Amino acid sequence: MLNPKKLIVSHAPFWHIGNSVTQRNYTTLLAMLPAVVFGIMQYGMPAIAVVSFSMATAMLWELLLNRAMGRPITIGDGNAALIGLVFAMLLPATAPWWLVLTGTFVAIVLGQQIFGGIGANPVHPVALALAILMVSWKDFFDFNFMLRHYDLGFAMTYPLASLKAFGPQVVAGFSPWDLLLGRQIGGIGATFGLGIIAGGFFLLFKGVTRWEISLSFVAGIFFTALIFHLSNPVRFATPLFHLFSGYTLMAAFFLATENASSPVNVIPMLLYGAIGGMMTVLIRNIGAYQDGAIFAILLINLINPLLDKIRPKAIGKVA
Repeated sequence: MLNPKKLIVSHAPFWHIGNSVTQRNYTTLLAMLPAVVFGIMQYGMPAIAVVSFSMATAMLWELLLNRAMGRPITIGDGNAALIGLVFAMLLPATAPWWLVLTGTFVAIVLGQQIFGGIGANPVHPVALALAILMVSWKDFFDFNFMLRHYDLGFAMTYPLASLKAFGPQVVAGFSPWDLLLGRQIGGIGATFGLGIIAGGFFLLFKGVTRWEISLSFVAGIFFTALIFHLSNPVRFATPLFHLFSGYTLMAAFFLATENASSPVNVIPMLLYGAIGGMMTVLIRNIGAYQDGAIFAILLINLINPLLDKIRPKAIGKVA
């Protein structure tokens, strides 16, 4: 007797490696824990409030959009929680509630859901939200002002602000080791360099992100900063200072590597990361903003479709 099930076929891919969106999101959340825990230990209850409120409101916005558009409820896949956590990691611990609420709205609604949800966003939702907030309310990203009441046992100054205002001679006191150990102020989860690097390598080991983007981003930062520093050591800081301060490491491991807004081919990934690193240093050194990482991420997100057209020649194709 004819078995109808034998006539059922499915579309490609026919072989799945076992990864899922949910697994990738929760693995990334796990990778962020060292940097987040350090930030909470450093800033206390205000940091817990910002992180919790950011993740909760991000999930709330996604739930409301799912309901309003008649889509399946997707907050269980961890995507909204991940966006909320990344956003919170880049904020000062004293960020007001309305700033967090506005940022998560922009990230979830304007940065992702309006384009169709996860995987359809042309730019990183968190980078979009941060850029809009930085342009609209730049005083809330003045970490020296926002965190002035803390006494953390080291020089309470934002390294990139000091660099912009006084030059590299003032920031010489920030050794690379100090920056890696979090002896600087900044975003809740953006100061503990070793924790961010550990999380980034964990994602690379698990195959969640590709090494090409992170490596080329870091290389772009290093060599561009080196050129500036060699040309004028009195005016421009060393490459290691640029690597371990501000949002650099967060951008290299958690922003530039976002799947929907980054390339899929090797050569485009290398160009994508390198351009992002170069633009970060250019904005810091000759631009108007203290930290150019967020704007650099948005720029490479926008040129991503052009870069991804660079593909190897098909085998057997007639020239």
